[in-house]
Order: sequence, then structure tokens, then C-alpha cells
Amino acid sequence: MRSTGADDNRTFVSTARRAQIVEAAIETVAEVGYANASLSRIAVALGISKGVISYHFAGKDDLIAEIVSQVLQQARASMQPRIEAQATGPAMLRTYIESNLEFMRDNPERISALIEIVRATIAGAKSPFTGPPEGAVHTLAELLARFQATGDLRTDFDPHAMAIAIRAVIDAAAARLTDPAFDIERYTREAVTIFNRATSVTGD
Repeated sequence: MRSTGADDNRTFVSTARRAQIVEAAIETVAEVGYANASLSRIAVALGISKGVISYHFAGKDDLIAEIVSQVLQQARASMQPRIEAQATGPAMLRTYIESNLEFMRDNPERISALIEIVRATIAGAKSPFTGPPEGAVHTLAELLARFQATGDLRTDFDPHAMAIAIRAVIDAAAARLTDPAFDIERYTREAVTIFNRATSVTGD
């Protein structure tokens, strides 16, 4: 049987190089913005030729799509297990808010890159986002509705409207991460308190 050791090594090297390129692209987009983050600039940051990037990615759109895919996957891996582990509505909502804002706090460069990509998309760049535009809102609304059905959250609020409000508060924090006066810990506590009072059966 033919040995696959050489093939495995090439795959490992290729995967590692792609990861390096993505990291450099995230840093570049976060630092100079989407428009200025050319493949040439990313290559210079890595000390490689532009051709090496072109070998691994079909172009800038392909590389940007990989950034978005990886960051969103990392966010889901960080947050989803914590959220799904909660057995009560208030605990789920608290964990949802905390885990989202903690991921932002711990990954400011990634969040800055995503913001730049979103702004570019709004301005007319090709969108790298493949899911439905309100996917996060829809998922949260389903969670809220599930705990309303069990009597664990107030039943007299609209889960979709509440999900929009919660996501708006979370997403508003992203653009403030680079502001040294922004206290994300305090912001998180206030957000948890506000939405606990808005959804709690007792109103506490």
C-alpha cells in the first residue's frame, strides 16, 4: 500500500499556511479597513509573495469569506454550548448576553475586522455572509419562545421584537471596543439587568 505520509504532510503545511494568511488578513482588515486590505498588503505583512496567497485563495472575496466563516464558527463554538447548557429562561438569557459580549471583549481584532467587512458590504462589496440576514435574531427569538412556553419567561412580550432589541444592544458594543472609556464589564451587567427585568416572570 502506498504511504500517505507525504500527502498528509502537504495537507498539514497547506492548512497551516491558510491559517497564517487568514490571521494576517484579519489583522490587516482591522488595522487599515476593508478597502485598503489588498492581497499585496497582506502578503507584505506575512513576508510572502502575493502569489502564495493566490495559491491558497481564489481572490480577496474568497479570503474575506474565509475570515467571516472562521470568526463566526469560533463565536458559535465559544457561546453555543454555554447557552444550550442553561435549564431556565433567565439563566439562558443571562448567558446569551454574557457570552456574546465576552467573545467581543476577548477578540477585539476579529470583531473590528467583521465590522469593516459589514460596512464594506453595506457600501456595495460582495457579501461574504451566507446565512439569512436575521439568523441570530431568529435563533434567539426561538429560544425566548421556548422558555415562554414553559412559563419560565413572561408570555406577554413578542419574542421576535425582544430578540431584535437584545441583538441591537449586543451589536452596539462592537463599535465601542476600541474606546478606552468603554467599560464592557459594566455594559454587560447593565444589559443583563435590563433584559432580565423585561422578560422575567417576577420582573425582578
